[in-house]
Amino acid sequence: MTRLLPAAVRAAVPWKNGGGVTREIAAWPPGADMAGFDWRVSLAEVGADGPFSAFPDVDRTLTLAEGAGMDLTVDGASRLVDTRDVPQDFRGDVPTDCRLLDGPVVNLNVMWRRGGGRSAPHVAVVRGRLLLAAAPALVVALDGGTEVAGVTLGRYDAALLSGTDTVLHARGRTAVVGFTPA
Repeated sequence: MTRLLPAAVRAAVPWKNGGGVTREIAAWPPGADMAGFDWRVSLAEVGADGPFSAFPDVDRTLTLAEGAGMDLTVDGASRLVDTRDVPQDFRGDVPTDCRLLDGPVVNLNVMWRRGGGRSAPHVAVVRGRLLLAAAPALVVALDGGTEVAGVTLGRYDAALLSGTDTVLHARGRTAVVGFTPA
């Protein structure tokens, strides 16, 4: 089963703390709000220095998709995020502050609730040909030109896959978020 999630229909929603905007790609359960998701994947646009929103009992994986990067302070420790396509894991319920290195950035943001009946999602940025097993996965074309399940995804388009093996042809940078049972 494949569910296409086109970038063109995503609305920009202000962050919980008002410091930026996010465009939700997918969440579970479908239609869950910020307090009720088991997992959530979005593109976050960061245009200014400032704190990240806190999410109690939530872990995060952030992957720089666009821009020069950020210097994050996560629970008092500095973490330089200046390389695209390298997933960075951190807790969503600790104080996190951001200083942009050279202008705005866009991050792929994967969040999941601890104890939600699933293990942590696996996040990777790939190129080339890859067999995706039947386990649920979300594919996000970071550059465009990605083919999966018989469709071509443009920049930031996504496909939620489950139930059957499929081959991914990633001509550009493509994020794959895999979900497995706990």
